[in-house]
Amino acid sequence: MKVSAKTEYACIAMLELAATFGSGEPVRIRSIAEEHAIPPRFLVQILLQLKGAGLVNSTRGAAGGYHLLRSPSELTLGEVMAVIEGPNEGAITISASPHSIPAKTLSHVWNEISAVEREMLQKITFADLLDRCKREESMYYI
Repeated sequence: MKVSAKTEYACIAMLELAATFGSGEPVRIRSIAEEHAIPPRFLVQILLQLKGAGLVNSTRGAAGGYHLLRSPSELTLGEVMAVIEGPNEGAITISASPHSIPAKTLSHVWNEISAVEREMLQKITFADLLDRCKREESMYYI
């Protein structure tokens, strides 16, 4: 599975917004960008794309920023990835002769793997990811 930097940044931003969900406090772009070394201008474009998809909203002004429109338990990794990368059609094309038995076999297997991957991404919520982050954080000792 290949994940673009844009998709990774979008997921990191969504995790930051998920961590403050329900607090009433918007998260500033600058704080996300600085914490995760994401170019701020790129992050603005990503958040505007997520806003256009109805996943986040923004508040203007000195105390402004972004917040999730839905609970982290209702937002999946697959949804965010589809917004950023576009819908995954699922069909994997092969370069070899489409009529050869080995090529057909490999194509079927790759498409099965792709379907399982899409299914997993639709099951993993941002609440799940927050839980994983908290477990990682509690396991880190100096």
